[in-house]
Amino acid sequence: MSILKVEQLHKAYGEGAGRHTVINGVSFELQRGECYGLLGPNGAGKTTTLKLCLGLTAPDSGSITLVGHAVPDDARRARMRIGVVPQIDSLDPDFTVEENLRVYGRYFGMKVAAIEERLDWLLEFANLAAKRTARIGELSGGMKRRLTLARALVNDPELIFMDEPTTGLDPQARHMIWERLKALLSAGKTILLTTHFMDEAERLCNRLAVIDHGSLIAEGAPRDLIARHIESQVVEVYGENVDQWARGATSAAERIETSGETVFCYTDHAEPLLNSLSQQPALRYLHRPANMEDLFLKLTGREMRD
Repeated sequence: MSILKVEQLHKAYGEGAGRHTVINGVSFELQRGECYGLLGPNGAGKTTTLKLCLGLTAPDSGSITLVGHAVPDDARRARMRIGVVPQIDSLDPDFTVEENLRVYGRYFGMKVAAIEERLDWLLEFANLAAKRTARIGELSGGMKRRLTLARALVNDPELIFMDEPTTGLDPQARHMIWERLKALLSAGKTILLTTHFMDEAERLCNRLAVIDHGSLIAEGAPRDLIARHIESQVVEVYGENVDQWARGATSAAERIETSGETVFCYTDHAEPLLNSLSQQPALRYLHRPANMEDLFLKLTGREMRD
């Protein structure tokens, strides 16, 4: 039995001519023990989808079953069995690290003894044992993020919702969060993750969905999606007169895109492109396998979103 099942969700805001569809027929299903990613540009509908799944807003139509409970009708009972890591840390600055965990545990109706029993493990998991009596203002951004993750685990949840958990972190902090998330998955937890970091999605997610303009436009395992939707190799070329070179290289690549001063050549057979570039000493290039970022940009476009 799936831990989360979403069927034909629709959600719109506004009235009359100003009515705007945010979610348009989204369906997906999470199996226990997997990490499932929701990817999409800003405004694509990811955060609204999470709010619908949590019962924080009601869909116009469609159904949601979360840990065996219908949402939003039985959302309160469902939320007792899940954890949430929001985009923005909402830690209480008046409390210490351990007090934040204790108070949050009480929100779930946990007894003091049960919270205390988990406290040492949570602090060790977040690598914050040495900071247990520190105030929130004394913590770095990475420490705050780890504490928010630990807080989401106070009630030993079956499913953890994570909305862009590593945004704003330096590479070292991101890697530490990734290791903690992998440990949770190894322990049998289920994760629903939204992220703008394509390498994060590729590292962590068993399956993922790409959402754009409120619709689910692709779903599957990361490498399967890349193989299904995009050429296997990419040659990035940049340097003086790269546009002129690209005009003569159109027959050597299945697809060519220009972004700023870089030409992206997508192909399943890179040898003709590499041979051509070997005769262009003024140009620099990078030859690599296609990745999740290439897939994302092909499906959602390169234009900026606000």
